[in-house]
Amino acid sequence: MHIGFNSMNTPLDPPPHVLARELEERGFESLWYGEHSHIPCSLRTPYPAGGALPEPYKHIMDPWVSLTAAAAATSRLRLGSGVALLMERELFSQAKTIATLDRLSGGRVILGCGVGWNAEEFANASRHPWARRYAVMQETVAALRALWRQERAEYHGEFIDFDPVWCSPQPLQPGGPPIVFGVMGRTGIRHAAQWADGWMPVDFALADLELAITRFRAELERAGRDPAAVQISLVAMKTPDFDTLKRYRDLGIHRVNVGVAVDLWDKPEAIMPMIDRFAKLIPDLAD
Repeated sequence: MHIGFNSMNTPLDPPPHVLARELEERGFESLWYGEHSHIPCSLRTPYPAGGALPEPYKHIMDPWVSLTAAAAATSRLRLGSGVALLMERELFSQAKTIATLDRLSGGRVILGCGVGWNAEEFANASRHPWARRYAVMQETVAALRALWRQERAEYHGEFIDFDPVWCSPQPLQPGGPPIVFGVMGRTGIRHAAQWADGWMPVDFALADLELAITRFRAELERAGRDPAAVQISLVAMKTPDFDTLKRYRDLGIHRVNVGVAVDLWDKPEAIMPMIDRFAKLIPDLAD
């Protein structure tokens, strides 16, 4: 099992090139940055974890620019978006940005994506209906794959429609970076099983996680896919101990992404001690 690191990616955090180098030297497999182009001041949509929105959300930097800096400072570390809000960006520019990073990094990009939780943010950035966001995401991913896999790409769907275009260069990874879908509910799990290269849930209670994994694998079988061939990347919102990580490994989880707890997101001095603590566990968690 691999260990990745999640960062809020604000100006208070270690700069991407510094953080990435430290992670690679300590044996971490990947670095993950999330995405919010903006946070609406109205904030009518409740924060999913409850309570007030943590202040660092308002200061998140661009994930692709930061991952480019991380790529330049490393040679092996995988570069993940956790998660990218694909529907909130212009399609062709986004396809070229991700493909360019994949080429410049030597094929190290993992595209984690999600539908988002903030309806006002979505409405500001997308013309599509919030109620159809899972269907829009499915088409967005399909259109990106078309751009990455076809020399003269075209796509004709309900929400996305374009005639043949050139949108080179294509990513270095054949077919494009692996796409992992960050969702937890029944609808999201079904979509992840149908079209994603991997699934990225969040670690609620372990019993709930086991049930969700069972449901995901059943959905994969219904979709005619081999559950053993589709990787699960778990986002650990609660800092796991070694025994918990071993249980995750025994559940067949391919990767666990750790990060400092929510109450430490604005305390950068907590990051390196945590990285050092997990670095000691990495050799004992290898498959």
